[in-house]
Amino acid sequence: MRTISIPSLADLPAAAAQVRAALGGHTIVCFEGEMGAGKTTFIKALCRELGVADEVSSPTFALVNEYRTAADVPVYHFDFYRLDEPAEAEGIGAWEYFDSGYLCLIEWPGRVAPLLPDHRLTVTLTVTGASSRQLKIED
Repeated sequence: MRTISIPSLADLPAAAAQVRAALGGHTIVCFEGEMGAGKTTFIKALCRELGVADEVSSPTFALVNEYRTAADVPVYHFDFYRLDEPAEAEGIGAWEYFDSGYLCLIEWPGRVAPLLPDHRLTVTLTVTGASSRQLKIED
C-alpha cells in the first residue's frame, strides 16, 4: 500500500502523476471514498495526466463516459452510484469494457463488486480537511 498526501487542489497534478506511475499493468482502477471525497475531481486530474483533452465529468446518469488520450487510446470512466444491482452494469456491457485491455476508472465499485476482475488497483480518497485529502493505493 502506498499513501499520498494531497494538501490542496494545487497538489492534485503531482498526486495524479504518482497514481499514473503506480498503474503498472493495471487497467481496472477502483475509486473508493465517501460522497464528496473528490473521486471525480481526482479522476479529472488523472485524465489530464494521461493526456485527455476532452471535458471529464461524472457519468452519473450515463454510467460510462469514454475519453481519448493524446495517443487516441480510450479511457473509460464509470460511476455506478445509482445502480441497485450488478445486473444493471451487465446490461451496459461492463464485462466487455473491463476485458477490453483499456483503462477503466470506476467510481462506486462496491455496487458491481461481483463483476470486477481480481487484478485491479484500488485508490481510496479520505477527507482530511476542507481541501485536503489522503489517497491510498492498494494492489
